[in-house]
Amino acid sequence: PAQPSPTIGDAINGGYRYLEVHCHGCDTNQTVDLCIVRRQKTTPVHELERYMRCKPCSDRSGRPYKRSALVCLRATPISQNAPRSVWWPGER
Repeated sequence: PAQPSPTIGDAINGGYRYLEVHCHGCDTNQTVDLCIVRRQKTTPVHELERYMRCKPCSDRSGRPYKRSALVCLRATPISQNAPRSVWWPGER
């Protein structure tokens, strides 16, 4: 389970500015910049999971699609030099 998790402010101060999220609908991983999240910095990271929406899946279904899971905190966004994390359903 993701709990307990650091607060948003602690993650940023620790050098982990990005949150990697996995969408169960389209099987993609995306990163979210924690500096632009509109929540208090004292909010635990695991509480963000219920607010995550996949834009491509939401556009395709015509409603907010929110079946996503937190994968890990990252120091860099996903790129060719820093690929997505290996993630298996049921394992964290």
